[in-house]
Amino acid sequence: MNRAVTHRGLLRRHLGRLLLALTPLLPQALLAHHAFALEFDVNSPLDLTGTVSKVELINPHSWIHIDVKDAEGKVVTWMIEGGSPNALVRRGVTKQSIPLGSALHVIGYQARDKSPKGVGRTITFADGRELFFDGRVPGAGE
Repeated sequence: MNRAVTHRGLLRRHLGRLLLALTPLLPQALLAHHAFALEFDVNSPLDLTGTVSKVELINPHSWIHIDVKDAEGKVVTWMIEGGSPNALVRRGVTKQSIPLGSALHVIGYQARDKSPKGVGRTITFADGRELFFDGRVPGAGE
């Protein structure tokens, strides 16, 4: 038997085993950039008012951290997910658009794991200005 043919056969067999072993990881890789329904729960609505403590315009999503007082008066920092930095910057949203210490009112949905994390459907400043933080065009529909 030709030695090259034997090596090709071994390579194919090992490659096949490697691909078979990696197959269970494929769904996790595909879900790395999550879908809304996997991360957030429409049955867990949020209605928060707090002050901005941090703004992160990082890929793949942007985050606003707001400090919110809970029922006992303890401050809890919530992370509110937004659109991609590129989409936000194209719409004129920058870190300077969301000054630290600004009061925000967030209506949206909490993370499925019940952590202090959510996505804002509507985010407004204390003066009533709306912040379009999800990257969609206002008035373009849901």
